[in-house]
Amino acid sequence: MKSFKKIFFLVLVVSFLGCKDDKSEENKEAVIEGVSTFYFIRHAEKDRTNPANNDPELSQKGLGRAMHWNEILKDAQINTIYSTDYQRTSMTAAPTSIDLNIDVEYYDPRIIDINQFKVDNLNRNVLVVGHSNTTPDFVNKMIGQEKYESMSDDDNGSLFIVQIVNEIATSQRLHFSCNCPD
Repeated sequence: MKSFKKIFFLVLVVSFLGCKDDKSEENKEAVIEGVSTFYFIRHAEKDRTNPANNDPELSQKGLGRAMHWNEILKDAQINTIYSTDYQRTSMTAAPTSIDLNIDVEYYDPRIIDINQFKVDNLNRNVLVVGHSNTTPDFVNKMIGQEKYESMSDDDNGSLFIVQIVNEIATSQRLHFSCNCPD
């Protein structure tokens, strides 16, 4: 009886391994398996006392919002942080960077290779800090559609979440107000 069970099991295994998908190997596209989650925010409120300054720091309210973003994202298990190379974006990323002991990586939204960015961040939870025009544009490129328009100049509370599961992207936009002191 033991021999019969062994033979039956062997036949079952061989039959299972011998089954082939109807699609030929040449026609199958390689799917990158994994789950990646991206959190996109615009920099917090900038200091507007000198309109000629192209690279201002954050205002007091902006510093409060940057700390608020850190609180909002503290359970997101962020692995990587990207920021454009401006004081206001770097300062927005700083509380999360310091809290999680993660160095900020700088990117240029004009030359980012979206496909490489997705590959480089596969199976990661990523914070990306940008600007009112670059953030929605980056999100649109990540999801492969023109879903989001540029943000208004006073919108510092939008959070775009893009999740890519086995190369299929979904997105949502949330808004957080901040009762931060001026």
